[in-house]
Amino acid sequence: PHNCSFGRIFVYNLPVVFNQELLDNCVELDPWHSRCRALSNDGFGSKATGLSGVIPEDLVPAWYWTDQFAMEIIYHNRILNYKCRTMEPDSATAFYIPFYAGLAVGKYLWFKYRWKDRDRYCEMILKWLQEQPHWNSSGGWDHFITMGRITWDFRRTKDEDWGSKCIYLPGMRNITRLLIERNPWDYFDVAVPYPTGFHPRSDSDVLEWQDFVRNHNRKTLFCFAGAPRDTIKNDFRSLLLRQCMNVSGLCRAVDCAGTRCSNGTSLVLEAFLDSEFCLQPRGDSFTRRSIFDCMVAGSIPVFFWHRTAYLQYQWFLPSDPKSYSVFIHRNEVKNGTSIKSVLESYSKEEVKKIREKVIEHIPKLVYAKPKEGLESIKDAFDVAIEGALKRIKEQKQFGHKWK
Repeated sequence: PHNCSFGRIFVYNLPVVFNQELLDNCVELDPWHSRCRALSNDGFGSKATGLSGVIPEDLVPAWYWTDQFAMEIIYHNRILNYKCRTMEPDSATAFYIPFYAGLAVGKYLWFKYRWKDRDRYCEMILKWLQEQPHWNSSGGWDHFITMGRITWDFRRTKDEDWGSKCIYLPGMRNITRLLIERNPWDYFDVAVPYPTGFHPRSDSDVLEWQDFVRNHNRKTLFCFAGAPRDTIKNDFRSLLLRQCMNVSGLCRAVDCAGTRCSNGTSLVLEAFLDSEFCLQPRGDSFTRRSIFDCMVAGSIPVFFWHRTAYLQYQWFLPSDPKSYSVFIHRNEVKNGTSIKSVLESYSKEEVKKIREKVIEHIPKLVYAKPKEGLESIKDAFDVAIEGALKRIKEQKQFGHKWK
């Protein structure tokens, strides 16, 4: 028997319209192209190719081209096999709602779709929940959900704006929401790591990978993988690309214009493996999946916005930002601070110490392959679920009940 000291989870058996049916109709999830390959293999996507010679041969099968928006499927598959799952709702500490909120809204974010289309699924699930006895006895505050997009996709305030208004709908307020980017001012939003390509099959996969990135010969001081946003005036990424190009040999740039860095290329992984540091400006929002790709490769992230990581992934990253990352305020870069000089000011010993911290945290940043998790190492899923359970249990104890 497992020690389920944080309590047990009851998983709702939802009507298929809220999850499986979305997957079955993966061709329709995106107005531009089919999402079927990206969401195949239990959400891991297609097996990674072209990594032979880049990483240890026996670890190649642990790599996939995982989509950054696949976390709802990954969590659902894991939770069905979770050691602390219960079939008896009366004995549950927490209730999991396996609704693929991000997949359900993805298609409707663009073009001719109206706000009614964007809100439809969310209104349907809340209606369904309101007919469940355990929902009604708690008002939803012992319930949690995974939402595989950034929180801003679910926070529309005016009808004509972006996104759905899912999080603002009555009933959604008290649900703990696991998202890839949270609103730092909302207690119920919890940020969890974006899925990356590495899905270890065992404890030994993790240890071997940590050894590999620890001892890898890093020839370049820093790297930057990203596309300049030509449409933006004074685009910060263009600034970073320029700084990178100007210090020949010390920086490796991977220009991701178009779809050059989308799943299916080892270019980005190689750049991160070969560099001591990796530059992480904000993406389309404050966070980007690249932060996790970088750290999984044992490279030290360099941030320019506090909200990119420090106000996001508290359960998964060290509490002291300096212990695992470098912060250079974006305004300093705009005013001419040389990134190269800042990074060169760290001694070999300091770099080694910071990298060790990054490597120590890799297990918490990856989603394991086995449906029941790894043998003894906790991965991102374990940390997220135990965190959610712990928080709900504390709320019960201290009688925090939000109306």
